[in-house]
Amino acid sequence: MALVKGTNCGFVTTAPTADPAGTFLTIDTRAFGFKDVAPAGVVRVTEIGWWCDTASEAANFDVGIYSHDSGNNRPNALIGSASNNAKGTTAGWKVVTGLDISITAGTTYWLGVQLDDTATPTGTDYANDAAEKQDRKTGQTSLPDPWGASSGTAAQLLAFYAVYETAAGGDEGKMTLNTGFWGAP
Repeated sequence: MALVKGTNCGFVTTAPTADPAGTFLTIDTRAFGFKDVAPAGVVRVTEIGWWCDTASEAANFDVGIYSHDSGNNRPNALIGSASNNAKGTTAGWKVVTGLDISITAGTTYWLGVQLDDTATPTGTDYANDAAEKQDRKTGQTSLPDPWGASSGTAAQLLAFYAVYETAAGGDEGKMTLNTGFWGAP
């Protein structure tokens, strides 16, 4: 498997389950933002996850969605997040569910992940891709808000995903008129 936007990274409709088999990138004590555009029909993010490539000591992590600073092409304001989530000590997907972060289709956002320090360096996976962008900040104990200046940037996909829901279709919001006879007064 490789990192594929819309499948195991970026905005997705179904959470990935397999190892994305990317290249190791140290993540502890850093905040990362991974740029993506919200797909058509999207209304909210309900889950955010990241691939933990390392069995390491327990630590907490934060996840969130940032608005886009178009002037500097980096994350801007944190529009929704979940803080102090337990990573555990095993490798695998680290997931926060039950989110309700409103987003707008066709808008650029940044998926944010921050992990507290672990004695053994903890990593996620990445893949180089000239069309993609990640920004990072070092020495972080939480997701910064606002983001501010980045410590570094790279043309990479990161093994971060956000499960989204689309606007409901069908008969929702429609009213049905019942013209049946209910009896004489």
